[in-house]
Amino acid sequence: MIAGTPVLDLDDVASLEAADAGGTLRSAASGGALVRATAAALAENALTRLTDLRPRSLVMLSGSGRAARAAALLVAALGDRTSMPLVAVTSIPPWVGPLDVVLVAGDDAGDPRLAEAIDFAVRRGAEVVVAAPDEGPLRAAAAGRATMLPPRIRVLDHNRLLRYLAVGIAVVAAVDPNRTGPLLPELDALADLLDAEALRDGPQHEAFHNPAKTLATRMQQRKRMVLSGDSPAAAILAEHGSEVLLAAAGQITAAANLAETVAAHGRLVEAAGVSVPGFDPLFHDEQLDGPAPVEQVRIFVLSADQDQVAARRRLAVFGSDAGLVDVDLVNVDAEAAAVHALEAGQPVPPARGGELEQLAVLSLRLEMSAAYLRLLSRPASTQGRYDGGRY
Repeated sequence: MIAGTPVLDLDDVASLEAADAGGTLRSAASGGALVRATAAALAENALTRLTDLRPRSLVMLSGSGRAARAAALLVAALGDRTSMPLVAVTSIPPWVGPLDVVLVAGDDAGDPRLAEAIDFAVRRGAEVVVAAPDEGPLRAAAAGRATMLPPRIRVLDHNRLLRYLAVGIAVVAAVDPNRTGPLLPELDALADLLDAEALRDGPQHEAFHNPAKTLATRMQQRKRMVLSGDSPAAAILAEHGSEVLLAAAGQITAAANLAETVAAHGRLVEAAGVSVPGFDPLFHDEQLDGPAPVEQVRIFVLSADQDQVAARRRLAVFGSDAGLVDVDLVNVDAEAAAVHALEAGQPVPPARGGELEQLAVLSLRLEMSAAYLRLLSRPASTQGRYDGGRY
């Protein structure tokens, strides 16, 4: 028997569907639907109040969780290219006034901090958009004075990043159409890209052709992992991935930017080999000798760079670690996706696009991987339930 073989086979579709009693795969695969729901709200003229505004700043106030991550991701990806400052805050600055647009986003309709922020911003004359449930204190605070974008699709808490990212993209495009608008993805096209990734990551596809299953398998083989990013925005996504792995699968990981990860190279090697100093992976066969007697570390570097040359050059430092530290570069492989689609008789997905599109796709892939890890680590009887249905 191969050492470390999981009880659940990721290529056994029937077993996966039986184990996924809580619908975690369906929730993780709903990123395209979340983006498309925001696009539908735009088609219904939800943001007409922002038309022809040229605000002094866009202030993004977020509750805890995925809304704050989406705001940080937008600032990291677009902050130096907009015609106005993008300001991510946890409370409304005292200088906010009629020249500003305020986006308030969160999951908790009873959060008093969000309700007070809406009331303050409205009283100061700012244009306010609220991406939160239209109920409770938030509804009372808005009271027809703010634009409401309530959620239209239910997903698990840790799968909501793409909803808030789509809302942020829509608001930025509305208030800065000339300079930033051409740089932003069109929401329907982004939804198509996410749907193609979800289909490619679905349980019906074997791990050999399934990026999410491959990622989950490699994560399942290591207890010690680091998620990293080769750009400020990718580093934010690494933090989100670490949170999702913890929330969905109970997997403990570290998140750091690439510079910090490379700087810690020596310490990682030292910590990995401290248990058995004489271990040599060259002569170790896990099928014959069992699991390696060392705490090997695996680093997953998220990248939206078009050619990944710079990232690969920086990761070359890990090439002489005697197998104690492994590095995977995780990116959107558009060519592989196109080949897989042709082999499966499916439409070829759109090109991978710019940084925001690629990071959105990687977010969905990480969330699908976390769902598979959850199924590998927990029996069906202990899975939490949510009414979104099976995959």
